[in-house]
Amino acid sequence: MNRTSFSRLRRVLTQEEETIAAISTPFGESGIGIVRISGPLAETTVQRIFKPKKDHSYLISHHFNYGEIIDPQKGTPIDEVLLVLMKSPKTYTREDIVEIHCHGGYLILQKVLELVLKQGARMAQPGEFTKRAFLNGRIDLTQAEAVIDLIRAKTMASLEIAHQQLRGLLFREMTSLKERLIEHLALIEAHIDFPEEEIEPIAFEELKKELEAMIHQMVEWISSYEEGKVFREGISCAIIGKTNVGKSSLLNILLREERAIVTPVPGTTRDIIEEVLNIEGIPVRLMDTAGLRRTIDSVELEGVKRTKERVTDADFIILVLDGSRALDEDDREIFEEIEGKKKVITLNKVDLPLKISVDDLKSRFQEDPIVSISALKNEGIDDLKKAIYASLIHRQVRSSPEHVIVANIRHKAALSQGRDNLSNAVKGLEEGISLEFIAFEIRSALEALGEMVGETATEEVLNRIFEQFCIGK
Repeated sequence: MNRTSFSRLRRVLTQEEETIAAISTPFGESGIGIVRISGPLAETTVQRIFKPKKDHSYLISHHFNYGEIIDPQKGTPIDEVLLVLMKSPKTYTREDIVEIHCHGGYLILQKVLELVLKQGARMAQPGEFTKRAFLNGRIDLTQAEAVIDLIRAKTMASLEIAHQQLRGLLFREMTSLKERLIEHLALIEAHIDFPEEEIEPIAFEELKKELEAMIHQMVEWISSYEEGKVFREGISCAIIGKTNVGKSSLLNILLREERAIVTPVPGTTRDIIEEVLNIEGIPVRLMDTAGLRRTIDSVELEGVKRTKERVTDADFIILVLDGSRALDEDDREIFEEIEGKKKVITLNKVDLPLKISVDDLKSRFQEDPIVSISALKNEGIDDLKKAIYASLIHRQVRSSPEHVIVANIRHKAALSQGRDNLSNAVKGLEEGISLEFIAFEIRSALEALGEMVGETATEEVLNRIFEQFCIGK
């Protein structure tokens, strides 16, 4: 998409004459709730319903203004508020913005929003404030995506990755890469278009080395995706084992609370219990499951069925074995059930005499870590957490001001496309293929990077991104 068509898309998507409004705080009872308004009529809209406590007819930009929201038809006050007018372009959307800070009751916020909409604003769509920030050039598309990651972050590690992207590190790296590619493309196209002119010669060997360095950098960024995704999205982890091996006890210890009922009666857990645990920055959604065994109890059968479904869907498995009991047919059926899954083998009840050979387990599960614990005595739990982390993260990926982490599949796809294009260009240089082919591949790489930061993004891509946001952001 060229700049002209993108500008046309911007005008269509922002619908520049429209002023939008929404409640920007979660529903429920709270001290403060915010109604946000953005667009050319934001100030005019609130002037019709806001009565300042001080006697003046204007609002001071970027200051709190104390007053009341009034129903203009009835003349009755709705709430005592603080109102903030922020004049463009120094605003989140680069449009005029007004925020009405009310008391955080659901009815109050709905009434204030209703009055705002009656004055000519329309209800904002999901993510429309951030979409306008992007379309008005305040942020690039990777920064816009970082906003939703920031809101959804469940650990400090995922928060750090979102902050890194929001600060524009990914955008700056892509911009630097694009600038270098544009310089090479300009020289190549000059030789194509003006073969008779005296133009700086192309140093093909230097160009090849430069493109190879860019490919290497792209590969580094792409390779960070799997770990980055784990920190950004977390994993689902099913605690699996036969009845009475200590699955619920392990869940309670990991969560440091009595979340699951623990009794000596086999089959106590009938349904799936889910809780989120932070393991060294990774959001882990733990699922305590019903014990897998043969049974004729109809309720327990349903629990076993649900457990098998969770095994299929889970990203990771904690297989719990009772070290004080020899392996039996139920254990072997579970081994078959989880074959091929990423997992850690947890040998529980090691405070009792062992009836399971650790060497036999190592022989059976050669690719999986084996950890010995005692859920009863809270022993070996830190070793289990370290084993889970090591199974998911294979290198240092923590964010830093200089180190880009790719945690978004759209970014990975764009970088993969750019890498393939530049690899084709290098191959073409090695084989002496025409400059038109080299130029085509470099241009395609530029388009892929441009789509990543939003310079060539289509309306479909933008809608898919921003529909993930909540209304009011």
